[in-house]
Amino acid sequence: MASKNEEEIRKISVELRLLEQTAETLQSRLSMLNAVTQDLTYANMTLESLEKEKENSELLVPIGGTSYIRTKLDNPNQIIVGIGAGVSVEKTRQEAKDVINKRLEDLQKARTSTQQQFAQIAERINEDRERFEALVATVRGEKAS
Repeated sequence: MASKNEEEIRKISVELRLLEQTAETLQSRLSMLNAVTQDLTYANMTLESLEKEKENSELLVPIGGTSYIRTKLDNPNQIIVGIGAGVSVEKTRQEAKDVINKRLEDLQKARTSTQQQFAQIAERINEDRERFEALVATVRGEKAS
């Protein structure tokens, strides 16, 4: 029959696996939030650069794979902004900047919250590991006797 300590070791082991999976999920979410933040920051910088451009200015537009096309800027004050679910709307440059800045603020809040959750999970993992190791040492001591 398994001792109380051995049963506790099994429970902690299961909990540790769940906590580690949660930590991995939170890390993935942080990576995604960082990527979206970087993308929006780049968009914001581009909008700020557009303020200096005049109508019919020639631009290089990235098309992916470090490739670009030359184009002329038709109306530097009208920006097409995605609003979700594949839907986009036309906004003024300032309205587009406001939308992007709001999204950046929301992302920062989400990132802060996710980082706090991750820190709590990491602390709990460390506590459980310490308890696990102490119990394993106790069980080994019991079996050695």
